[in-house]
Amino acid sequence: MTDHRSVDLGETRLAYQVSGPPDAPPLVLLHALGESAADWDAVAPVLARSRRVYALDLRGHGRSAWPKDCSLELMRADVLAFMDELALGRVDLIGHSMGGIVAYLLASAQPRRVARLVLEEAAVLRPRRPATPARPDGEPTFDWETALAIRKQIDDPDPAWSEGLDRITAATLVVAGGARSHVPQEDVAELARRIPGGRMVTIPAGHLVHAAEPTLFTAAVAAFLESEPDARPAPQR
Repeated sequence: MTDHRSVDLGETRLAYQVSGPPDAPPLVLLHALGESAADWDAVAPVLARSRRVYALDLRGHGRSAWPKDCSLELMRADVLAFMDELALGRVDLIGHSMGGIVAYLLASAQPRRVARLVLEEAAVLRPRRPATPARPDGEPTFDWETALAIRKQIDDPDPAWSEGLDRITAATLVVAGGARSHVPQEDVAELARRIPGGRMVTIPAGHLVHAAEPTLFTAAVAAFLESEPDARPAPQR
């Protein structure tokens, strides 16, 4: 059974879906740009067999607040504030595409808060030629200005994001979508190489791995979450 809830974080409000045994280890799911917590509906029930699953609507998306200011860093801060508000000390964390970027920014900034990290079709970011995306027809379920702000950051990424990957101490699985994905697969593979102890699995389903191949995705992720994490000390600050 999935409950739909929200939490007031002061400057913003985050909506989320929660499922799984209340006493199970916490697992936080972060969706891609333009999506919402509902994007995980095909895989969340399987993951919730052994985890307390929290699927968030990130700021500017779904039922969460659509504040004027939005950035990947603010999304990271929201997720940390969410974890603090719900007293989720250390979590497993899964992020898809944009959500994967938010996830690895969090894991590099707060390595002690993430036990295991799954990055689906996320990549090391490189500067690229800006392109204005086409606005979808009808009323989108996300803030269009948020989408433009995030795309601008991804087109011209902060070099510190890649430089911080070596601070990640979480056991990390990078899930690549193979040749059918629009994301350069060499950049996905580099992400796995840049994270200490990172490993990669390819499921040739394109960019939307968990949606196109939910059984293969959940099998790979469940096996990884149940594996013994590598013992690596957190960096000293």
